[in-house]
Amino acid sequence: MSDAQGIAQGTGNPYKIVDHTRERRKGITASSLKELTNVARSRLAFPVDADLTIVLEQDGTEVDDEEYFATLERNTSLMVLHGDQKWVAVGSKRASRYIVVDDVDNVEGSSRTDKIRQRTLIEPLVSSLHGDPSHISLLGPHDLELLSDMDPDSLADIVSDKLFLEQLKEASGRFLVDRRQVQESMILLQMFASGELERA
Repeated sequence: MSDAQGIAQGTGNPYKIVDHTRERRKGITASSLKELTNVARSRLAFPVDADLTIVLEQDGTEVDDEEYFATLERNTSLMVLHGDQKWVAVGSKRASRYIVVDDVDNVEGSSRTDKIRQRTLIEPLVSSLHGDPSHISLLGPHDLELLSDMDPDSLADIVSDKLFLEQLKEASGRFLVDRRQVQESMILLQMFASGELERA
């Protein structure tokens, strides 16, 4: 079943759900918090008995009762947390990705290799944007994600202006979120236009 078919079969208002890593995103419909939680459990492949917490992706506000859920706007983006997972802002160091390896002895070396690889990709981006920051609007999602996950301190040898690096990191995170929201809105509009998504 495609995502579009899954949405079309739902009832209620449309919402966007995302896991805590922001790597899995789904468009769903639900008429209550309970229904949304059940659909999210299925669509994001959580265990049947998983204890889930629903929060606003934008700021981590917990959606813990039906009354508050009823106030949410259509197409609100919601993060689904499982167990001890916590909401983190886009670009937060806690949200940075690390290579997972089975051999514990290799974790430090792999992490170092990953950082070197990321730095190689980030250096030309930072240098270019330092010359003309307006180019940030032309970057793709992958480049924006690299910049939003970067460590400003590690790039001081390229650009000595730490404030610029911190602002670049923050702006990249905002551009990334905004671009994803625009893309998701366009997908929903296309579904409405093609009749794949029924109006509530």
